[in-house]
Amino acid sequence: QVQLRESGGGLVETGGSLTLSCTASGRSFSSKFMGFMGWFRQVPDKEREFVASIHWVGGITDYADSVKGRFTLAKVNAENTMYLHMNGLKADDTAVYFCAAGSRRTARPGNYDYWGQGTQVTVFS
Repeated sequence: QVQLRESGGGLVETGGSLTLSCTASGRSFSSKFMGFMGWFRQVPDKEREFVASIHWVGGITDYADSVKGRFTLAKVNAENTMYLHMNGLKADDTAVYFCAAGSRRTARPGNYDYWGQGTQVTVFS
């Protein structure tokens, strides 16, 4: 099993920055995890949307077009922690952000096996 815990959400003004963290734990994660960690976001009455993902070992990253150039992924393997640095935030970025872990390089939420509880990001003007 893998447990994921997000933190760092909050209120931020349009154009501002925020960094989300996702810390993984559990026997299945340990130092043997060779999969992908991802961020998704969701607003009420809409499907969960892919934001970005990173390969835990190789560091390959993928970003949704809507966040390219504004959001950056980083990871600290020794701390089992992934970060999402968000700059130039817009009102459309307001959502609950979820951390996920899976074995495939994919933007489909259904292909991720483990999920955190989510953290709210609200961008106001």
